[in-house]
Amino acid sequence: MELKGKTAVITGISKGIGEAVSKQLLDKGCYVFGLGRNAGSIQHPNFHFISCNIRNSADVANAFIQIYAKIEEVHIMINNAGLGYFGNLEDMPEHEWDEMFQTNVNGIFYCCKAVLPQMKKSAYGHIINIASTAALEGMPMVSAYCATKWAVKGLSESLFREVRSFGIKVTCVYPGSTKTDFFRNSPGIKPHDYMLMPEDVALTMVQALEMPDNFHTVNLEIRPLQPKGPGK
Repeated sequence: MELKGKTAVITGISKGIGEAVSKQLLDKGCYVFGLGRNAGSIQHPNFHFISCNIRNSADVANAFIQIYAKIEEVHIMINNAGLGYFGNLEDMPEHEWDEMFQTNVNGIFYCCKAVLPQMKKSAYGHIINIASTAALEGMPMVSAYCATKWAVKGLSESLFREVRSFGIKVTCVYPGSTKTDFFRNSPGIKPHDYMLMPEDVALTMVQALEMPDNFHTVNLEIRPLQPKGPGK
């Protein structure tokens, strides 16, 4: 797909993967609407930030009213916003459980619900949902976060089958540990240079977006080759 002139909506754009993929799509000539609580540092004439709490369905609906007031079609929807809290399940505060599900799962539901009617009408679109390798295997101390990402996996694989006949692609991305501020809530893990770089994860997503219309990347599992360093 030729990306120049296409419109993308991306959640969680202030840092990490969201910021990286926003910049790469802008470099390709896309118009980017960034949804989030923080605008970040992106300065570009084709970038438009909309303050939005994706945990709130009314906030998301209002954001898309603003988007469609400016453009006719959204071609790309990247559901990137997410967060994780870590610890034993019995020690997990209910508010942290709720926040993860509201952000990691409900936010995707709200954004997809907002964009799909227009994509179906246009018979064209590409939705990318960011899951995690935590959606592929259970991990100790991460049971609640895994539950949210397994939900993203199930939603994505089901939605792909729902909308493929409309010419809409759905890709689920499963990054391993990535050097972002995701680990701010995990005192035992600090970002380091043997993790994936957000720019590289973003590049794989852009490459999936650029593939021909009848070429569909359903799942992208991405891991650092040596996550603890050479020989470890």
